[in-house]
Amino acid sequence: QVQLVESGGGSVQAGGSLRLSCGASGYINNVNYMAWFRQVPGKEREGVAAMMSNDGNRWYDDSVKGRFTISLDNAKNTLYLEMNSLKPEDTAMYSCAARTPGSDYYGALIRDTYNNWGKGTQVTVSS
Repeated sequence: QVQLVESGGGSVQAGGSLRLSCGASGYINNVNYMAWFRQVPGKEREGVAAMMSNDGNRWYDDSVKGRFTISLDNAKNTLYLEMNSLKPEDTAMYSCAARTPGSDYYGALIRDTYNNWGKGTQVTVSS
């Protein structure tokens, strides 16, 4: 089991930036994929960005390509999401996820791939 705690959310105006952090603890040596998802009320949780923890391969949803950057600091056991040029449609609850053995792989940005989740941090972008 891996414990994940997000921070860094808040309220910003359109065009602004935020950096989300996700601290990991527990059996982190077993983690092979990490990702950021977001969800708004009444909609499915969607994958925003993901990466492999060992070789650094990255995936981004088309809606955030060129604006968001996912990164991992292994020394600090922390996953980041740098968000620039924020838009009102980026408003959502952002959650961190990690995949450990025992979970089937459906794709790096697919919710069911991940079996460890944080509680989330709210991001609100005003126009």
